Amino acid sequence: MNLAFSGEIWFWKGPAPWYFITVPDEQCRELASAAPLVSYGWGMIPVSVRIGATGWETSLFPKDGRYVVPIKARVRETEGLEVGDTVTVRLTVDA
Repeated sequence: MNLAFSGEIWFWKGPAPWYFITVPDEQCRELASAAPLVSYGWGMIPVSVRIGATGWETSLFPKDGRYVVPIKARVRETEGLEVGDTVTVRLTVDA
């Protein structure tokens, strides 16, 4: 499954601070249908992600009935991204 969407980068200040992009509802529905086949622990979905010229492997986190994409510091630095930036995300889920 290949998905592409745009979203805004936001910061979660929790005990382990991270930057995320929330997957839009339409793509969340597609991911939810694939989740039983690929998910592991707590509903995490392993994916390959690309923003700009930078790609990496990660897992989508379920949050409030949707999924969020964690954005690594290396990706933010390489692509010059900050909180509030809207970026295009390409995801690949191997189902």
